[in-house]
Amino acid sequence: MTVRIDALDRRILNQLQEDAGQSLDEIARKVGSSKTPVWNRIRKLREAGVIGRQTVLLEPEALGLEACFFVLIRTSEHEAEWQRRFLAALKARPEVLEAHRLAGEIDYILKVRVKNARAYDAFYQALISEVKIHNVTALLSMEEIKSTTMLPL
Repeated sequence: MTVRIDALDRRILNQLQEDAGQSLDEIARKVGSSKTPVWNRIRKLREAGVIGRQTVLLEPEALGLEACFFVLIRTSEHEAEWQRRFLAALKARPEVLEAHRLAGEIDYILKVRVKNARAYDAFYQALISEVKIHNVTALLSMEEIKSTTMLPL
């Protein structure tokens, strides 16, 4: 269901996407409103499901997680039980930042963040020991050119 949002809602959402740690006073000043209407709109947007959970973004390199791999998976298994085990394995692995089921020749793509190639190999070995996978291709990201959590409003 699409929720109707107006220009002020969009400005508020942009400010929250930029830095959700800002005070209500800061957000209100930046969007040209006062604190109470901003708070009411944020509450309304949360209740409507536009705003989900709030979190903190960490810098992977600062934590020693210097390698980012995009893992392309092809499978010959498409039964419900295999898919249940595969999804459970992915959800249990903190290295998997994103997982998408795809249309086309590749069945799944994963974004995996680890310390180095050896750590990726440990992840890979654990994954294939849990579920049968037909083909895996790992692509090492040499440089992150753009990464954002901000949606275009």
